[in-house]
Amino acid sequence: MKNLNLKYQPLSKVFRHLLVGIFMIMAPGFVQAQSRTISGSVHDDKKEPLPGVTVSVKGTNVAALTDGNGQFNIKADSKDQLVFTYISYESATVTVGDKSSINVTLKSATSALDEVVVIGYGTMKRKDLTGSVGSVSMADINKAPIRSFDDALAGRVAGVQVTSSDGRPGSGVDIVIRGNNSLTQANSPLYVIDGFLIEDPNNNVINPADIESIDILKDASATAIYGARGANGVIVIQTKRGKQGKPVFTFNSTTGVQSSTSRIEVLSPYDYVSYQIEYDPTPVAPVNQPKSPTELYLTGPGRTLDYYKTVSPIDWQDLITRTALYKNNDFAVRGGTEKFKYAASVSATDQDGIVVNSNYKRYQGRLNLDYNITDKLKVGINTNYSFLKQTGLDPTKGDFAGATTSNVFASVWGSRPVPSDDVDLTDAFSDPSITNASDYRMNPIINLENTYEVTETKNFGFNGYLEYLLAKNLKLRSTFGINENRSEKDAFYNTKTSRGRVGSVNGVNGSISNTNYSNWLNENTITWDKTYGKSKITALGGFTAQQRKDWFNGYAETQLKDESLMFDGMGVGLGVPAIVVPTNSKWTMASFLARVNYNYGSKYMITASMRADGSSKFPSQNHWGYFPSGAVAWKFKEENFLKNNKTFSDGKLRASYGQTGNNRVGAYDYLTTYLNTIGSTYSFQDQYNEGVIPNKLGNSDLKWETTEQIDAGIDLGFLNQRITFAADVYKKTTNDLLLRAQIPNSSGFTTAFKNIGSVENKGLELTLNTKNIVTKDFTWTTSANIAFNKNKLLKLNEGQNFMESPVTSYDANTSAYIAKVGEPIGQMYGLEFLGTYKNEDFNTSVNGSGATVYTLKPEIAGNGNVRANIRPGDVKYKDQDGNLNIDKADYTVIGNGAPKHTGGFNNNFTYKNFDLNIFFQWSYGNDVLNVNRAAFDIAGVGAAKNLFEANVVDRWTTTNPNSDIPRVRGFVGSAGGYSSYIVEDGSYLRFKTLALGYNVDQKLVTKWHLKSMRFFVSGQNLYTWTKYTGPDPEVNTNSTALTPGFDYSPYPRARTIAFGTNITF
Repeated sequence: MKNLNLKYQPLSKVFRHLLVGIFMIMAPGFVQAQSRTISGSVHDDKKEPLPGVTVSVKGTNVAALTDGNGQFNIKADSKDQLVFTYISYESATVTVGDKSSINVTLKSATSALDEVVVIGYGTMKRKDLTGSVGSVSMADINKAPIRSFDDALAGRVAGVQVTSSDGRPGSGVDIVIRGNNSLTQANSPLYVIDGFLIEDPNNNVINPADIESIDILKDASATAIYGARGANGVIVIQTKRGKQGKPVFTFNSTTGVQSSTSRIEVLSPYDYVSYQIEYDPTPVAPVNQPKSPTELYLTGPGRTLDYYKTVSPIDWQDLITRTALYKNNDFAVRGGTEKFKYAASVSATDQDGIVVNSNYKRYQGRLNLDYNITDKLKVGINTNYSFLKQTGLDPTKGDFAGATTSNVFASVWGSRPVPSDDVDLTDAFSDPSITNASDYRMNPIINLENTYEVTETKNFGFNGYLEYLLAKNLKLRSTFGINENRSEKDAFYNTKTSRGRVGSVNGVNGSISNTNYSNWLNENTITWDKTYGKSKITALGGFTAQQRKDWFNGYAETQLKDESLMFDGMGVGLGVPAIVVPTNSKWTMASFLARVNYNYGSKYMITASMRADGSSKFPSQNHWGYFPSGAVAWKFKEENFLKNNKTFSDGKLRASYGQTGNNRVGAYDYLTTYLNTIGSTYSFQDQYNEGVIPNKLGNSDLKWETTEQIDAGIDLGFLNQRITFAADVYKKTTNDLLLRAQIPNSSGFTTAFKNIGSVENKGLELTLNTKNIVTKDFTWTTSANIAFNKNKLLKLNEGQNFMESPVTSYDANTSAYIAKVGEPIGQMYGLEFLGTYKNEDFNTSVNGSGATVYTLKPEIAGNGNVRANIRPGDVKYKDQDGNLNIDKADYTVIGNGAPKHTGGFNNNFTYKNFDLNIFFQWSYGNDVLNVNRAAFDIAGVGAAKNLFEANVVDRWTTTNPNSDIPRVRGFVGSAGGYSSYIVEDGSYLRFKTLALGYNVDQKLVTKWHLKSMRFFVSGQNLYTWTKYTGPDPEVNTNSTALTPGFDYSPYPRARTIAFGTNITF
């Protein structure tokens, strides 16, 4: 061995040399007399040294490990073969020959069959999987300028549908795997983050750069190990950990600019004034009435209609949006020794919103440690702390009175493009033309700049583990983790805001609210694995316990007398206290689990699992639920008839069946509860006493939702895995739906939770990966996926064939959606729009004044208006029941918000030191209920508000009598509610990501004492091809399974162009 001088060596090198020396001294086996020392190095395909690689002499017990610089020394004979192995990399074998130095490059096994996939309570090689598991390429995701990993999941994995509710900085997304299982309860997946189970987490607390892998468990054999919480699929996230070797530092910096991707074309000044005069042609308004449009716009000097052709409009959309800055920086250090490994990172994100007065900040830190105390005992921790601050008004929310006043973009689109006098509308808080207190045309700029809404969130997560090797093949693992979240929202609305304006219900008002939860989890598992010849058995058993507490409290006051004091003016008698009901809840779960995997020669594989979950959310007789699963796989490529076939490199058939559950109801929904609120008093013995009032009716028979799933799949590989293909077909049936059902009024309540009904989802998923070109200087790889899903409501309550769903945030009294037994859930519901009445629909005559009188022909159905008042150009609906009148009985299915298929198409190119990533995402066959049009073209018609150009300019007129766009006043008096007039095709193809990078030449990097340096430019949400006329087809401002595709006043999605660098040293 090399003579070691330890006197002046750095401490890390002393330990490194000692460890390597001890290993080589204790390595069993003897070498022959003619053996000689072979030295060399091992690097990855990015030319970075790999520490901890096992270098062994094939067929012997002689082995060595590479040091922190990837260097090794080993004794071997010229006839020997050296085998190089390292986790997540393909092994390599080299014959020694007459070489005294051997340098090896190991290729990443990311696309190889030996790739390790994280599953429930363990890992498994992809080639040995029996279930359906999708994996996400973090290398591709981190090329996009994103603040949260879930932003980039759309289109990455077949069967995973991602929809954003709005584009605000810090806002979340809705993720659904293989369709919606539940009608009214959550359909979001379970997350397992470094072994900690959590439902509906705030994914902003994780820095995407810290994530090592994301695996998505889709079928029941993969998810049943999580029992009552796995029905909606499971997303398993592993963060990066330290590796043996000297410290490796990484620094990533990104700076970007953001702009709006959408713009609604509203009427120009000329078209606007023309429309107003056509709506009300009265030259002079009656005394004590608001001025007519003619008086407002055509009475000033030179104010003819043609004058407005040259007037520049007030561009409200441009005024409230901006080019916003995005900055993200993160720094990490990872390394360790053979026994102790560490990974620490910090990050800072600052994202301005593209709407004025909106911002998002995140400051985050993570520490992961692993320590081998002895050869049998290993411990470790995972910790993460995040501080989040979100500023700005939520544009999708209305004010306290339920009016649309505070829906920002409704106000933006509806504000007049031109004043009627010399008043500067951009400086006036209220439009002078407003005559209705609920009119939404408050100045959007002043409203936004004066609104104070700030939400601060502090999140801390800790998860520690202990692993002990009880015997050679028997391992005990025990974990304990906590997740604490504290969120405070402060809101204040002065007289210059829509929610605090003079005349509003609440006047100047403010609120402080705290939403908190505390979550702990303890899991204990024993794993046994044994190999008997070609047979390998792995068995797992365990017990887990988890508890979560949620509590909310707050304080609010209305009618505050001094707005300048803001929050200091609350609680001192200057306002009216508002009712804020504090809530507290707690639930506990205990679980037993078991799984057995059998593998015979990597040819025949069987998996069976069982989980028993006990939950405090259900009454004692229904505490426990039992969730079994089983799966088989046959790797037919290993059969003799294909084993030596060079075309086929992989071939496997899979089949699985299992049951999972859903317990996502409130902690006390099976109990009847009461509230103690302001006003809950009663008179007794000449004094008022505090009392309680009924809140909700319980159900002592409440139990789990149960989902049964059958899955069959095939995995194929061709030409040494240059082409891989996977297909899955599945059928899921969810029974005993947890649903708020209508109950008899005699109970004193309107609804209660019941287990009623069932839903079916079935679909097909296809995934294709290809290595199109692989040469020394140029590579091109492609991955594509497509998923089809159909759902159907199988059953509701006894005697119930449908359920209607209004969207309460817009119109609580009118049903917008319907779920019918035997049909898809979440269908849009309303009248079928037929266009406009034409001249031939009427009998005409001339009255005494010489005017034409229109009388609707007897056989032509009306539209809900008085028949004598219907005119050519009025809206026309289909008379479904044939009674010649339009009413609720004519409502029918008018659209479906669920897509027929979704998918993604990803290409990666490398040329020498350059890399290029191009990613497209799509959704096809989904409808969008464009309620923005309902607010303007229907409800908004007639007021002095601006309208959407595309829906008004080509309207019916006497000179355009064949138009199917209703005339001015064409909706007046007609039947209310929704109609297919506002249902649009929401299909789209989005150019999601473009990233171009350059890796600085390794010689320069080495000269600068760095390991690597990469510069990049990237873009996100670059362009969308769609027929949808609204702001964005990928939207759901009322995100529930029953109301998909609802679009009203959304925060626009941002297009981001970013520049940055990745440095490793």
